[in-house]
Amino acid sequence: MLEPPVGGPLRARLEARERETLAPWAARAGESRGRLRPEPEDPIRPAFQRDRDRIVHSKAFRRLKHKTQVFLAPTGDHYRTRLTHTLEVSQIARTIAKVLRLHEELTEAIALGHDLGHTPFGHAGERALRGLAPDGFNHYEQSLRIVDVLERDGRGLNLSWEVRDGIAKHSKGKRGAPVGASPERRAATLEGQVARVADIIAYVNHDIDDAIRAGILQAAALPADAVAVLGLSSSQRIGRMVTDVVEHSVLRPEAPEIAMSAEVLEATLSLREFLFAAVYENDAATGEFGKVAGILESLWNRVRSDPARFLDRATLERDGLDVASRDFLAGMTDRFAIGLFEELFVPRGWGERGGSRVV
Repeated sequence: MLEPPVGGPLRARLEARERETLAPWAARAGESRGRLRPEPEDPIRPAFQRDRDRIVHSKAFRRLKHKTQVFLAPTGDHYRTRLTHTLEVSQIARTIAKVLRLHEELTEAIALGHDLGHTPFGHAGERALRGLAPDGFNHYEQSLRIVDVLERDGRGLNLSWEVRDGIAKHSKGKRGAPVGASPERRAATLEGQVARVADIIAYVNHDIDDAIRAGILQAAALPADAVAVLGLSSSQRIGRMVTDVVEHSVLRPEAPEIAMSAEVLEATLSLREFLFAAVYENDAATGEFGKVAGILESLWNRVRSDPARFLDRATLERDGLDVASRDFLAGMTDRFAIGLFEELFVPRGWGERGGSRVV
């Protein structure tokens, strides 16, 4: 048990430990740029640990367990969901941060919060909602809106600037690089940069694993050049990528940057390109997603026709119908969206009560 420190709270002792043990280029909770709204500091937890805890206890984080990663969760118990993806990103990110003596809890907070704004039905849902919302839709922007505004009944989580910056700048899109982004698109902290590269390390490998499990592709079909560099198994590839990031990141006080070797970066991007062609845009893998656009479009139109019934009143008054509708649909889990669609659009037989048939 920790003894009470002399002359200050427990948090001060932990912040002092950070100053003593972390690398010069690491972020430090005691030097955070602060929160959107000032608030009293926790007596025990430094800022980034507190942020991590707030994310884990948020409703949006819990909903990730029923949101699609690539394959619809009902197709099997062992396929990744958005939650298991997030946990794998966090594990990889903390491994890198630990070796580089970066702030592990800041890295973890960014990793755990990076996909809070994802829609139901994975990227297919994001594409559908982007086409429905007049101002478009990006999951990283929605993630930031969740932590800033939507959680805690409209009060938001009030996270530190460093966590918010990492969440806002984690996304790479279909062709963006995981390292070497221009300064305006790169997280200001090395911890945020680590979370960005950990994201692609995680999804490239676990999506291959899931696609093989689903019978969509065979391991022998993976690009031979990439396999020669990274390895054939998921664990080999992750180990190679993580080691490469650790060994090739530029860690100097004047211009530190998370990096990969040209060889490993090229192989990683080759695998991602292969996945888009063989899995993400493959009719066999995404056959059910053809129905996603219809479900979300029907729900979009229905909730907008009766906003008082479905949408948050405070959001309607403050931000308008489009934003309130976007928040509502983006926050749905797969099963909630399907259940609401069935309730609103699938007729029930005479005698049905509470979803059960009376025989």
